[in-house]
Amino acid sequence: MTDLFKLADVTFNSRLIIGTGKYRSHQEMQAAHTASGAEMVTVAVNRVPLDRATESFLDYLNPQMRILPNTAGCFDAEHAIRTARLAREALETDWIKLEVIGDKITLLPDNEQTLEAARVLVKEGFIVLPYFSDDLIMAKKLLDIGCPAVMPLAAPIGSGLGIQNPANLKIMREQLPDAVIIVDAGVGVPSDAAIAMELGADAILMNTAIAESKDSAQMAKAMNYAVQAGRLAYLSGRMSKRLYASASSPIEGAIK
Repeated sequence: MTDLFKLADVTFNSRLIIGTGKYRSHQEMQAAHTASGAEMVTVAVNRVPLDRATESFLDYLNPQMRILPNTAGCFDAEHAIRTARLAREALETDWIKLEVIGDKITLLPDNEQTLEAARVLVKEGFIVLPYFSDDLIMAKKLLDIGCPAVMPLAAPIGSGLGIQNPANLKIMREQLPDAVIIVDAGVGVPSDAAIAMELGADAILMNTAIAESKDSAQMAKAMNYAVQAGRLAYLSGRMSKRLYASASSPIEGAIK
């Protein structure tokens, strides 16, 4: 696509960001990544040997993909900040997907702790991509402190429920026309991805929907197409909805 995705002065061809967890093997993950066309991959800092002392999925990542470390597993701002600093030192990147969980059952984010951590990390020069609930006001606060993008959830992590509050995402897009919005968590099937993009998302981050499918490489390819289709549909502008039918071939001027 000629419609490129720009994030923090880096340009990507793909608007799909992919994860690394839950795959049945490293080889399966590698094949899915290739099929997805993604150019950025997120890595849970708390769940991988960053010293490379033992084999892990890090050894199977495409070196051309940008690594986006994340703070999954953190339940307060202090832990998330420490994890981000560790990621920067070990992986030599200022990019961080900031994730601060507020509840161990639902895995819903703690927006206030996320904002607190983001303030510190932005001041330390991090490129902070915060995961948060689909809250317009929190999105504005995160952008105001210097986050280059916001990552509202579509549904709880790993649920596959799809877009639960399309109105929230639509409002966020309309109220923040210049913001980079990346939908994160909850996508289950390609149609979910297409809907998110049709609502105006700039990109989508997903993992479970691909990793837990029966054929992860095929699903990754399908998600790639869905993201592209949804983006093109958004740029094209949908037709207006009508209460009554409107003939595809109008009868005005027809031969009688």
